[in-house]
Amino acid sequence: MSGLSQDEAFARIRLLRSPNVGPVSYAQLLRRFGNAQKAIEALPDLASRGGRAYRPAPRERIEAEVSAARAAAARYLFHDSPDYPALLGAIDGAPPILLARGRAELAAGPCVAIVGARNASAAAAKLARDFAGALAEAGFVVVSGLARGIDGAAHAGAMPATIGVIASGIDIAYPPQHAELQEQIAQEGLLLAEQPPGTEPRGSHFPSRNRIIAGLAAGTLVVEAAPKSGSLITARLAAEAGREVMAIPGSPLDARAQGCNHLIREGAVLVQTPEDVVELLRGFDGTPRSTFREPLPHGWEAAPEDLAEAGPAEIAGLLTTAPVAIDELIRQSGASPAEVQIALLELEIAGRLERHAAGRVSLMA
Repeated sequence: MSGLSQDEAFARIRLLRSPNVGPVSYAQLLRRFGNAQKAIEALPDLASRGGRAYRPAPRERIEAEVSAARAAAARYLFHDSPDYPALLGAIDGAPPILLARGRAELAAGPCVAIVGARNASAAAAKLARDFAGALAEAGFVVVSGLARGIDGAAHAGAMPATIGVIASGIDIAYPPQHAELQEQIAQEGLLLAEQPPGTEPRGSHFPSRNRIIAGLAAGTLVVEAAPKSGSLITARLAAEAGREVMAIPGSPLDARAQGCNHLIREGAVLVQTPEDVVELLRGFDGTPRSTFREPLPHGWEAAPEDLAEAGPAEIAGLLTTAPVAIDELIRQSGASPAEVQIALLELEIAGRLERHAAGRVSLMA
């Protein structure tokens, strides 16, 4: 398990699987306590200060998970592993731990995400397959989500230079009709999952999967998409991460093209050939040509010093179920950023706080 000791690797998995610990709180806990075991030991006290009793994830459950990962021929990628994807690690809320099967080095190369409609037209599916093949020949690795339609066509076109990101556990094939494709990607390309082995996909897992797809790639290409679709979520997340957003235009008479046309109208780069994508992404320096959406402000970093007495009750009194920026809480409370930070962490571990995009927080509804 990377360069970590077995004990620390195990403790990190247990920390992340413990109740109310997400990517942001996981990172803060590691920075504050120095290692995962000390962080786990501190969780009950943090939760009690937030007003609730607390029990970390049972060791037996993590032992079963590690055994299942081994049985699936998967390995863990930790956020500070040498082979953890650097571009993904640069986004806010990057997954602290991934499970991987296949060639992890693919994620270190230039990557482009190709996403689109599940009920894709035959013409769009062929376009996705052709674009993916041409981009793979040009030296790019194609990232997608193994969904029906555009995703599956993109994976097939780029094989073996492709990364599949799934919303289930690494040992669960979803959708079932892509079981063979998923196994081929695991054998020849790279398969990644954030969820523990054995996890069936749920609706809430797909936006999380989409942030990984967007985070792995220098740019996201939307081939065909309805106005309200997961593909547009991926495009928005790519824009928020400061990555390129591209779209292939379609007929205004086809509902499946409306999402792409909307993206272009709002500032995504119109592309018509694979060469257009190569030109945009070759040597991408972090300054996208797309103006689809300005990157949202980054969340704050945990302070390394021992944090002072925070007032979780005082901070909770400023919160409602409507998301608010943390900077606003600092202004209104008069407390230091470190004090607000630890108060929010205590409320989150206690299960009373929800984190939102752009470093905003709210009380749990």
